[in-house]
Amino acid sequence: MGQRICSPEELEGLARDALTASGASRDAADSLARAVVAAELDGIASHGLAYIPTYCEHLRCGKVRPLAEPRAQATAASAILVDADHGFAHPAIDKGLPLLMEAARSHGVAGMAVRRSYNCGVLGYHTEQLAAAGLVGLGFTNAPASIAPLGGTRPVIGTNPFSLAVPGEHPGEIALLIDQSASVVAKSEVMAHKRRGQPLPAGWALDASGQPTTDPDAALAGSMMPAGGYKGFGSGLMTEVLAAVLAGGALGTQASPFSGTQGGPPGTGQFFLAMDPDSFSGSAFQPAVQGLIAAMDEQPGVRVPGRRRRDNRLRLRQAGIPVASELLDRVQSLVRT
Repeated sequence: MGQRICSPEELEGLARDALTASGASRDAADSLARAVVAAELDGIASHGLAYIPTYCEHLRCGKVRPLAEPRAQATAASAILVDADHGFAHPAIDKGLPLLMEAARSHGVAGMAVRRSYNCGVLGYHTEQLAAAGLVGLGFTNAPASIAPLGGTRPVIGTNPFSLAVPGEHPGEIALLIDQSASVVAKSEVMAHKRRGQPLPAGWALDASGQPTTDPDAALAGSMMPAGGYKGFGSGLMTEVLAAVLAGGALGTQASPFSGTQGGPPGTGQFFLAMDPDSFSGSAFQPAVQGLIAAMDEQPGVRVPGRRRRDNRLRLRQAGIPVASELLDRVQSLVRT
């Protein structure tokens, strides 16, 4: 299978055109296309252009409302509520983030709940925007149930990632970025293995009877393995409480799948916390952050969380983004339909 090297601008335009051809509003298409290219630049191709055919399919089958109008409002001095209107999560989050940042600067801490939402892609993409604005950002998003509790066989929560983004010394700089799911790997990786006809590595998933499996189809019918056993399930449960219960989104057991055409809008949710360092440790904040990073950097072979994404970004902006020719052809065909 051949590849083509594409510029970020080329991929963003292609993604936007495919989404608008499938019925998305220009604002939603712009928001999603930017996030897709960011995922490609970060080296997270599973959440990049490969997702565009699914997004377009969901626009056409009704899982996503093509002309949704997200609404954001302050429900308290430091609480923002966003109704995604069963549209894409990205434009809904974009709508609320300026209000969240303003509230955090005014009150030290602020929270934002997003309900009636959808898959928000790379969660760290959103928390990074908070850190780039000088705030410590925490994000949570729930997903259709795919992880069973330890000892059980029926999934109760989704892969439910959380993300922490910490601002750096200079404006727009990210010092640390943690972005991890409650499962050993993101479910999109299982989907990617299925598309390629490849078996899964051992330890990724269980089948419907609770037995380990390397078959992607059996894994999708069964359960993802929680990272760290009960600890991973616990972090996913925390995310479920914040992004679904507190935000007013659908529980993972109620949400329709993010893949395929079965069911209506998933209705899942997100939750974000923004914290202003000036309201807490103030001038001591950055020296402490840099000291923490130095303690990792002085050890050979240690990778500081978020640095690989930063390095990928720098490299791929210069060298271009490699994309499978077959995927490019598929997305281009969506523009013409």
